[in-house]
Amino acid sequence: MEPSGVERKLIAILNADVQGYSRLMGDDEAATVRTLTAYRDLMSNLVRQHGGRVVDMTGDNLLAEFASVVGAVRCAVEVQEELKARNAELPDHRKMDFRIGINLGDVIVEGERIYGDGVNVAARVQSLAEGGGIAISGTVYDQIENKLALRYESLGEHAVKNIAKPVRVYRVLMEPKVTRARGVGAKRWRWAALAAVIVLLLGGGGAAIWSRYLRPSPPPGLELPDKPSIAVLPFTNLSGDPKQEHFADGMTEELITTLSKVSGLFVIASNSVFTYKGKPVKVQEVSRELGVRYVLEGSIRKADNRMRVAAQLIDATTGRHLWAERYDRELKDVFAVQDEITRKIVTAMEVKLTEGEQARIRRQGTNSVEAWEAYVQGLEALRRITREGNAEAERMTERAVALDPKFAVAWTLLGHTHMLDALLGWSPSPARSLERAVELAQKAIALDDSLGEPYMTLSQVYLIRRQHALAIEAGERSVALNPNSASVTAFFARTLAYSGREEEAIEVAKRAMRLAPLYPSYYLAILGQAYHAAGRYEEAVAAFKRYGELNPENTVVHVSLAVSYGRWGREAEARAAVTDLLRRDPGWAIERAARARPYKNPADLERDLDALRKAGLK
Repeated sequence: MEPSGVERKLIAILNADVQGYSRLMGDDEAATVRTLTAYRDLMSNLVRQHGGRVVDMTGDNLLAEFASVVGAVRCAVEVQEELKARNAELPDHRKMDFRIGINLGDVIVEGERIYGDGVNVAARVQSLAEGGGIAISGTVYDQIENKLALRYESLGEHAVKNIAKPVRVYRVLMEPKVTRARGVGAKRWRWAALAAVIVLLLGGGGAAIWSRYLRPSPPPGLELPDKPSIAVLPFTNLSGDPKQEHFADGMTEELITTLSKVSGLFVIASNSVFTYKGKPVKVQEVSRELGVRYVLEGSIRKADNRMRVAAQLIDATTGRHLWAERYDRELKDVFAVQDEITRKIVTAMEVKLTEGEQARIRRQGTNSVEAWEAYVQGLEALRRITREGNAEAERMTERAVALDPKFAVAWTLLGHTHMLDALLGWSPSPARSLERAVELAQKAIALDDSLGEPYMTLSQVYLIRRQHALAIEAGERSVALNPNSASVTAFFARTLAYSGREEEAIEVAKRAMRLAPLYPSYYLAILGQAYHAAGRYEEAVAAFKRYGELNPENTVVHVSLAVSYGRWGREAEARAAVTDLLRRDPGWAIERAARARPYKNPADLERDLDALRKAGLK
């Protein structure tokens, strides 16, 4: 019987050691010790970042405990990915591979040490792992099977000394469970999703369109741009509190937005990088899919008035770490940390800033942590694309500007909530809501005229009102201020397409797609309209068809197809498209289509409407 007073607890135990340690020591003892020390320092830091504690480091072994099984496995995956990248810089005979085993079990606690069967099983599981691999016990597998996007391979049952029953063991394959679906990150967008309503809703698709907000696959073999290119992956929330996700997402968004203002950089849009959120990914894979050379990874832990931020910049083509830093600061320093990370990235990538860009990348947002948190919570609420989410976003951004009336970005976001109210039919007075959106965009510009997004909002409202000269002027200004913003670029393409600059619109739309290789599917609608306006109907139909395949419930695409088929002279296909449209939504009429097509040249609109009449729409 166990003595009374013995302290026990149920924890996840991570055990790691070096494969072929004796050989490495025999080959070069000094070099092995240097590598081991560096690798264990890295592992110790990652253990802490994932909420664990290093219990012991003896010889080539590391023992750690975690309150969360998910945290332990995530840590192990990140450790192996990091060590793989570092090993890539070493000759084959000096590479140091760790084997990691994880078990969930009951242990005895004695001071800072832990003992018992739980530790013994972890050691046995670790011995079954491959070098550079991870093995887990059945108790761990049962907890994480459906919680992480990983695949597992059963290694069967194995005996453990002094343990009565064999232990089930699984190998972690460290690959996504399924091929990445392009719609997974559909709600991870910023300004793009807001402005997208203009394209889709005015055709009458309504909120149902958003339920099919899918992404096409990236084009194969993307070439690297002729300037330094970067993707900022979503920062990992290590706080252990899902409510803090908005804080980590806000950090990611801020860095992308600031870097996007630098003309000497090529920055991937947030609606593409957020596709990777919550997934264990390889920077080389990100590089290939997004067509960039550099990848920034980071994590953030927020507790009370403290935060711990870690970030590292990697040359994904070589696996070389260009820069890495950890910040253990008070929460009030979050903006200083964001600024410092931005400066470090620009310096590491050897990018020269113009005088104007030097001013623009300095934070001009807010010095109020409370206002910033309210803003990012509003942004998160807005992503739901619901009446309730929009109302919450409006409340949170109103709180943000109340806390800091000079917070320009928050004023911009507040203006977008009013635009959504008008465009999605949530406002009792759409005209007044659009007026309010313009007022708020102009207020944001008055506070900070370096922001591109308010000009994008103005451009689209002017286009709706058929004020094409003003729409072009505002659109050009938005792109000049934010040359790397895919959403700003995409909606400038839309403005060009309806304003008589069709061929330019095609090229601008394609640039938006390159800035966001995992672009939202509505980019295809913009490209299709540009092709249509240019009289390139076959290409327009191809773009609209692809958009329709990704959004089968969207009725707008049938209108677009009918018009392009009709103008192309394919009358049978045009009639079929209108028949399908009316079967899905009998309320469609010519007047509704006319409102959705804000051409500068009235003759262009009349030709489109004539094609619809011939196809059977009344």
